[in-house]
Amino acid sequence: MSIPPRPAPTRGSGTRIVGRALTCAVFALAGLLFYISAQTARGTDLRTDNSLLSLSDVIRQRSAQNQQSQAQLAELQERAQRLTGRQGSPADAAQLTALEQAAALDPLQGPGLTVTLNDAPPNATARVPGVREPDVNDLVIHQQDIQAVVNALWRGGAEGVQVMDQRLISTSAVRCVGNTLLLQGRVYSPPYVVKAVGKTDALRAAVEADPTVRNYLQYVQAYGLGWKVQEGGDLSLPGYSGTADLRAATGQQ
Repeated sequence: MSIPPRPAPTRGSGTRIVGRALTCAVFALAGLLFYISAQTARGTDLRTDNSLLSLSDVIRQRSAQNQQSQAQLAELQERAQRLTGRQGSPADAAQLTALEQAAALDPLQGPGLTVTLNDAPPNATARVPGVREPDVNDLVIHQQDIQAVVNALWRGGAEGVQVMDQRLISTSAVRCVGNTLLLQGRVYSPPYVVKAVGKTDALRAAVEADPTVRNYLQYVQAYGLGWKVQEGGDLSLPGYSGTADLRAATGQQ
């Protein structure tokens, strides 16, 4: 005796209602997602980032703004100095001049040293037998290279130091962002020029004795990094025209 197959169970009305509700919920959620996506894009292509500025673009934009602000600040400082000279006594004016010179606010002129650092030529290879082939970090100027030259010049008795077209003060910081120099809110590309006014013999001796500079000179010989030291009998450094405010400071007690 053969047994017929069992019929498939039929769904009740409650099951059909739940299925329809879930279907409606899925379509509603999909519509909500499309709406949010349209509001976020607002007619732009979500796959592109053309509306975003790269870090270098932001830095260069801020650099131009800082340069304009520094020019305005220099003009205001000049006006303030004229007013102070008119109203103060000769003794006050002399003291103000001495303080300005110590703070690097006045231009400085005299004998000194000019040091120029530059990246190696493109596609540079090892120039010394037995030296490994360079990678990208071996062929560019780093922050510590510029800072070593600046510190050596100060140790050599420099009366004033200038990096590129800016005079350094006690709060100046030399920083590198990628292969560019960031100094007091402005951006520079190599070659990097450092000038110092002082006794040329003492300045040169301090630079040549610095251990970081000596290490850099090994890369100059091995891979062709740029290095030039020139003595000048009459260098002229501009006065510092930026802000002297500290942005942040921390201390421990």
